[in-house]
Amino acid sequence: MSTTIRMPEVLANVTEAAVQKWLVAAGDEIAVGQPFAEIETEKAVVEYTAETAGTVLELLVAEGDSIDVGAPIAVVGQAGESAESAPAAPAAEPQPQTVAASPSATDPESAAPVAEAEVESASAPTRASASITADAPSASSAPAPRATDESPSGRRFISPLVRRLAREHGLSLDDVRGSGPDGRIVRRDIEALLAESGKASAPASPASAPTSSAPAQTAPAAATAAGAEPELVPHSRMRKTIARRLTESKNQVPHFYLTADCRVDALLAMRAEINAAGTVKVSVNDLVVKAVAGAFRDVPEANRTWSDDGMLQHGSVDIGIAVSLDDGLVVPIVRGVEGLSVSALGAQIADLAERGRGGKLRPDEMEGGSFAVSNLGMFGTQSFSAIINPPQAGILAVGAARQMPVVVDGSLEVGSVMSVTLSADHRAWDGARAARWLAAFVARIEHPLTILA
Repeated sequence: MSTTIRMPEVLANVTEAAVQKWLVAAGDEIAVGQPFAEIETEKAVVEYTAETAGTVLELLVAEGDSIDVGAPIAVVGQAGESAESAPAAPAAEPQPQTVAASPSATDPESAAPVAEAEVESASAPTRASASITADAPSASSAPAPRATDESPSGRRFISPLVRRLAREHGLSLDDVRGSGPDGRIVRRDIEALLAESGKASAPASPASAPTSSAPAQTAPAAATAAGAEPELVPHSRMRKTIARRLTESKNQVPHFYLTADCRVDALLAMRAEINAAGTVKVSVNDLVVKAVAGAFRDVPEANRTWSDDGMLQHGSVDIGIAVSLDDGLVVPIVRGVEGLSVSALGAQIADLAERGRGGKLRPDEMEGGSFAVSNLGMFGTQSFSAIINPPQAGILAVGAARQMPVVVDGSLEVGSVMSVTLSADHRAWDGARAARWLAAFVARIEHPLTILA
């Protein structure tokens, strides 16, 4: 008897994913543990290995289509067996469908697994069942306006997303030749049709809309000008995930903020000396992250996170590093920062950032952590506040070092100053503890040799 392979939950709490690339084809013999498909979530691209041996009878999902975790993606059985004998998938509850963007070269939420989704594509995600493939009802029960699902093999697969796009733009699918497996009509076919017809800018008006009998009025010139209407760009998986998670964070996590200015003249001089030696290259961000770990060593009681069952006191300093993508971000975790040298820390951060932009982070590299660092100083941003990424209890927003007047022992001079803002979870940190931690961080930045100790 054939077996239905379902979209796996390759990352905790992810409910939507896409087959970025099939590593097998219909008719292939596969073994348990053999690479089966590359699965893209809002956070990463993960290689999924086969859990069932046999012959691939049918691939049910086109590359790039986004479907719910648990939805059928393939059928595996014995050679010559019909895919029809696979156990039927349980009926899904009807729900509104969201148009999902196909992954780009790097998002991902663009450059990442959302990364590839030009948004991403991150993920703990918003759940859209946009492209679950399903057989259409028989001709006797199908509503007249819907396109038939018949193909040369007797079945024609049209995903709910495709039907919705066709309905919104007034397109007929009768003569569309699908480019997906077995002639399946997929999203790119609709996009190509829209591009040819010039209808991509707005859905067609329903045919049944009443004709107005009111006197014609002249519309403002701006409203009728070509291209005046905004273009609706579908959300990527990553963008939906970012929106959902950060909205949840702001609504559920009681943020409070502390800001401090750090003199960084000595730190910049030390960095220049290290880099001039030519053995290793360190960035200001490497030193900042190491100083964060040092501040947790000075105030160990701050290294904790909230849970409903109790406070989690962490022994290791695991820090998330925000990595910007084309249309989103990912936050991989550097673990045990307190035990790393600055050069080893910098190498890990560079590796995680590179793989994050390429959508190649492992799921475990983006989970956990008690704190995060977001540095926008390279863009000239003077100061900002960041949103906490649960389950972490805080995030440090780092601005650019800039020359400004400072008072030293009653005298005015020019110094390099960097502003930082701590966003803290008031459930885990009280104001005094947060202030002690921030003071410890500033002290290490202003006395940079302590960062190396």
